[in-house]
Amino acid sequence: MSKDKPVILTQFIREKRWVPTSREEALKIIAEEMPETDPEGTLAYLLSEVKRVSQVTLGECRFKALQTP
Repeated sequence: MSKDKPVILTQFIREKRWVPTSREEALKIIAEEMPETDPEGTLAYLLSEVKRVSQVTLGECRFKALQTP
């Protein structure tokens, strides 16, 4: 994982653990999962939705709000 500050948690459907993910990594995941969409706009949407609902699935990846202590 890069040294950028995590902004969200991700979990691929085949995995069991949630991973803190930076903005840059999240944009890469979005671009791979949904190449026809605007990654920046999709990430903004995901960040707003995970505050409202427990998790959002995009292709093979789930996104969840980053838990702050």
